[in-house]
Amino acid sequence: MKLASATDFSCFRAKTPPRDPHHSHPNKLVFSVSPTRSELEIRVCVNRTCAKQGSRETLEILSGIAPSNVSITSCGCLGRCGAGPNLVVLPDELLVSHCGTAARAAEVMARLGCGEGSKRSLEALALRKRAEGELERGNQSEAEVLLAQAIDLKPSGEKHVQYVCVSVARLAMGNYQGALEDAEEALKLAPKYPQAYLCQGDAFLALEKFDAAENSYAIAIEIDPSLRRSKSFKARVARLQEKLSATNAAS
Repeated sequence: MKLASATDFSCFRAKTPPRDPHHSHPNKLVFSVSPTRSELEIRVCVNRTCAKQGSRETLEILSGIAPSNVSITSCGCLGRCGAGPNLVVLPDELLVSHCGTAARAAEVMARLGCGEGSKRSLEALALRKRAEGELERGNQSEAEVLLAQAIDLKPSGEKHVQYVCVSVARLAMGNYQGALEDAEEALKLAPKYPQAYLCQGDAFLALEKFDAAENSYAIAIEIDPSLRRSKSFKARVARLQEKLSATNAAS
């Protein structure tokens, strides 16, 4: 199936699809209204069939290359099961199928007029994924180099995530001030990104600025309350309490 061009996207205009007999509930689309044409939302189906066809990877790729005026979210079934991964572009209600590769995701952005820098963004995303692998293996210096290369590409999307990864690497290397600066760069780009506040809190904790660390953690869970249940967040709170107890005992 060929992706619709900018002039023939109307043939994919999404409507509420019929009930899928394999699902126990009707499929519904709830469309948001963007205040301007420059603001778009892309919703990627992560329901059963599309998920098997790689829609979660498509969601990650689109998130990594989308410019700031395009929000990427997941959604339930959009119909056309088997022709996925499927996504819908709002507010125009444009349904696009077979978006299962990085090249295809970049093509979608280009067809929407958001393709500038998509190639660089794909390269930056690949570098970030390699860096994350190096971080998991404890190779922080290698990860830092890869992330610096990714940032230098000036990608259109997820630059804040790259700064968070650099912050994690520098914190592990003992560069606490550098880790703090990277977390704050991420927050300049994405003021409501909870992971950036967690990194900021971690850097403050390492610098023994306990009140600031507590404040950063509090903002993170205010943005995303589900973090409170995670093991990593509980470990952060435990470390903060240990530091505070040691400080109080010393004084």
